[in-house]
Amino acid sequence: MSQPDPTQATGAIALADGQVFLGHGTGASGTAIGELCFNTAMTGHQEVLADPSYAGQVVCFTFPHVGNVGANAEDEEAASGPARKAAVGMVSRATITPPANWRAETSFEEWLRTRGIVSVTGIDTRALTRRIREKGMAMCAIAHDPSGNIDIEALKAAAAAAPTMEGRELAAGVTREAAGEWSEGNWVLGEGYAAGPEEGPRVVVLDYGVKANILRLLTGAGARVAVLPGKAGIDEVKALNPDGVVFSNGPGDPAETGKYALPTIKAVIEAGIPALGICLGHQMLALALGAKTAKMAQGHHGANHPVKNHETGQVEIVSMNHGFAVDGSTLPANAVETHVSLFDGSNSGFKLTDKPVWAVQHHPEASPGPQDSFGVFDRFVGALKAKAEA
Repeated sequence: MSQPDPTQATGAIALADGQVFLGHGTGASGTAIGELCFNTAMTGHQEVLADPSYAGQVVCFTFPHVGNVGANAEDEEAASGPARKAAVGMVSRATITPPANWRAETSFEEWLRTRGIVSVTGIDTRALTRRIREKGMAMCAIAHDPSGNIDIEALKAAAAAAPTMEGRELAAGVTREAAGEWSEGNWVLGEGYAAGPEEGPRVVVLDYGVKANILRLLTGAGARVAVLPGKAGIDEVKALNPDGVVFSNGPGDPAETGKYALPTIKAVIEAGIPALGICLGHQMLALALGAKTAKMAQGHHGANHPVKNHETGQVEIVSMNHGFAVDGSTLPANAVETHVSLFDGSNSGFKLTDKPVWAVQHHPEASPGPQDSFGVFDRFVGALKAKAEA
């Protein structure tokens, strides 16, 4: 498509290399700076942008149409107030459409505005996606000014000066501030979210930016869930008498978050407490075992990623959002790879052979397959129940 007339542009995105795309601003007004990534999801755009793992990022949707589902409170993914600071910007090809779904409570445009997400439509997202695929994710500055008064040179300078994701600790900005109980279970059509169990294994979740649906599915699998801030120590974990511990998803460089999180993770492993790591939690579990993580060129962002489950032999269609990956070749001898990405062969899960520890890189709480990976929670909580009955 041709670029809009600069005199009519009310939105713009500038990349760190100086490339500029002009479009039509929507959502929140102002300027936001973040890492630009593309996401291939055709649906679930509210869930994507509300995922705290996207903190500090601008999401370019490859699917052209956005907004027809609208937005609603039931699909909220922030599990605490700070976790509402997720994606900072959004880019789409088509103008946001009015809601046409019976569950919509507000328009997607209004949701973006109240969420503080600076957005630009009318962008050649194919060109932007090709740029990311060929040269990697770039830092960018995105702006929306209803009057069209956008300082392009200042926008380019802001993008060029932005620090990259490598070496950035972002989990501390989206974790909860205090410990709390979680009692919301699985969603039931026409009824909302079910209540959690009064009995069952006690699961403590270390919150590095946990998605609410992770907590819901743990509860739905029969666990009594308590959530601790990401910087909680092993004494705080043990004080809750956990039957199992979950290390959650979250944003940023795992090596940086690991500077304060790894001592607790290592202590949980050494204590023999069953543990499950998800996304960032998967990466930090690997670091705690002596493995290495690395920045990916374009990352994995989408709801159509095929992952091979070596334990079942099945291929699961999963949702992913990560810009760092575990180097599977550096995992210790007592770690067995359980999942692998069929896109690029990168590690997507492992377990220990001598301790009750499991980890997955993808987001098992999402519904792209639609529920191919929900079993992660059933197996984890089931193992805790079996241990208690033994």
